[in-house]
Order: sequence, then C-alpha cells, then structure tokens
Amino acid sequence: MKISGVVCEYNPFHNGHLHHIAETRKNGADRIVCVMSGNFVQRGDTAVIDKFKRADLAVRCGVDLVLELPVQYCLSTAEYFAKGAVRILDALGVVDEISFGSECGDIAKLKETMEAADHAADSEKLLKFMKTGYTYPKALNAALAYISPNAAEILSEPNNVLAVEYLRALKYFDSNIKPFTVKRSAVMHDSAETSGNMASASYIREHLPEADSYVPPDWADVLNDSETADIKNLESAILYRVRMASADEIAEINDAEHDLAQRICAAGKAVSLAELLENVKTKRFTMARIRRVILSLLIGIKKSDMNEFPPYIRVLALNERGREILAAAKKKSVIPWGTSLAKLSKESAAAKRFAELESRASDIYGLAFKHILPSETDYRKKIKIIGD
Repeated sequence: MKISGVVCEYNPFHNGHLHHIAETRKNGADRIVCVMSGNFVQRGDTAVIDKFKRADLAVRCGVDLVLELPVQYCLSTAEYFAKGAVRILDALGVVDEISFGSECGDIAKLKETMEAADHAADSEKLLKFMKTGYTYPKALNAALAYISPNAAEILSEPNNVLAVEYLRALKYFDSNIKPFTVKRSAVMHDSAETSGNMASASYIREHLPEADSYVPPDWADVLNDSETADIKNLESAILYRVRMASADEIAEINDAEHDLAQRICAAGKAVSLAELLENVKTKRFTMARIRRVILSLLIGIKKSDMNEFPPYIRVLALNERGREILAAAKKKSVIPWGTSLAKLSKESAAAKRFAELESRASDIYGLAFKHILPSETDYRKKIKIIGD
C-alpha cells in the first residue's frame, strides 16, 4: 500500500485538483491522505464553504482521508503552513510520499532553489533590500537573483514557493517521506484566465455561482445551493477587535512585528474593512499578511501559539480506504489522532489550547454568513465513513 499525502485548501476544489489526484495515483499512490486548511485560509480569508463540507466533498472526489491543519498554521507564513502540514503527515507514521503542484515540475530544480534561497537568506543583500522597505519575500527574491537568477525565477511563482517550503519542512523533520510534484501548466495560480474546463480557485470564487464547468458536479451542487462565507460579514467584529486592542497587544499576535502592530492600531479609526486594510498597507507588508494578522487578532492566535507543532491529528472525513490508512497508523503514529475534538483536547495542555483556538475560529467563522451559524459546532460534530 503506497500512501501519498497532499496539502490543500480546496477553496474550492476544482478540475485542476482532480488532475493532481489523478497524476498522484498514476505515480503509484493507491491511498491519498490530505491535510486541509479549516475555515480560514492562508491568503487571510474565510473559506467559501465550511471545512466539514469541503472535506466530505474531497472524499467524494477521490481523496481517502482528510485531516485538519490547525488554524494557527492556516493563518501563517508559507514556512509555517508547510511545517504544520508536513508535521501531521510525518507524525501519522505511514505516509510514503508528499505530492504537490508546482510551476517548475522538477524536484531536483526545486531542491537546488531551496539551497540557493537558504544561502540568500543569510546574505547581506537581503538585509539591504529589507531596509529599503521590501517585503521579506520580495527582498529574498531580489537577493537570490544575485546568487542564482534561475532560482530567483523559480521562486517568483507562488506554487514553487510552497513546494520549496514542503522540501524544507521534510528536511527540518528529517522525514522519510519522498517528494513528488505535478507540473501546473494549464492555469496559473490566481489567474483571471481560463483554459478549457480549468480555472484557478480565485477565478471560481469571483464568479460564483456561474463557474459550474470548472468544478466537479458534487461541488457545483453545493456551491449553487449553499450560502457561502464572506469576510465582509466579519467587518463589524474585526473593526471592534482592532479598536479595542493596543499596539502592545497586537504585537503579541502571530507574525505581527512592532511596526505592523503600530499601523494596525493607528488604523482603528477606519469605518470599513477595506479602509482599515488600505490604511495599514505599505510596500513592506503584503495584503495577505495584514489580513492574516487581523484575523489572528480576532481569533486570538499569539506568537506563543507557534511554539509547538500540532499535538494531535484530527480527522475531518474518510472512506473505507481512509479507515485502512488509520488502521495502519494505529501503531506508528507518534501523536494521537481521532474524530472528536473534545477527546483530543484532553490529551495535553497544548492539545487543549489548539482545540480552544480551533473551536473559537469556527465560532467566528459562523458569523461570516448572511444567516449566522450556531456556535460550538466543532465539539459536537460527528464524523461518518463516506461510502465509496
């Protein structure tokens, strides 16, 4: 049994994801386990559909087991996003391979890029570019261009950035998991263009519910029939939280350095979310980072919450093949796993904190709908095996 791991958001799942799963199976995987973002995603936004529906639909579209990436890793940098996900796959103890998309499509070149980027990260040129006001990713790429123009070009593509972070995380954990990449070519990340029945997730989100041809039928039904979440519905809650916070308090939030905390605090006079974000934005701080920090402030994710890696593995959805993966992991997993957040929260003090943040995030996410959802759904949710 060859088990392949996939890190995903499926926000929403589209035909490109179907292609990725098919190519992963073509490479020999007969079981696929996903680590999926929950109700908030790495671009600093709400997921359009809640995590339980997305996990259920992922299994119906070819995945065997869906595990949850804890919210503090969802709302973090590419480095921590990758580390949290790889830690879960590695800790499960049975995953043979991690499969990810990339514009590069070449593991050897991605490894060379990682090594060159590590060298650039320690260079004086990086500090020089940072002092001019560049964001860290832009400064790193500029410094990298002096060391390896080819590596800089590779790292300028968003999926390649994550691919390199997956490789770095495998190295960090000294994992035996082997990397495999599927070249992304039909439609690029965040592209406003379509190609045949392929479109980017951002294009689909912007064209709901008229994007049926770019997603599998099960997803089309849910996107057409279900109310979707919108961060704009959290506007009042976000403005309230920012107005009530001091700069020192914001500085304790994950990824909020002092200067960014000061700017967010000063922008508290804003009367809309759009105005708040615009008042905070500079060429040094990306909009995605600002949104992540503001959502982390709303949820209460602090820098100290990144001191520990996931202390448990939470199952969101599975089929019979997924149950076989868990059966194999029973004696090999190095951290506990289960379907009940309430039970997992009792494993340790760290587990309790992780569960509290997850439940709080879901309660806040419920406010992102026109018709507000009930609270405490995370602790009450029952997981069933999905029939093949």
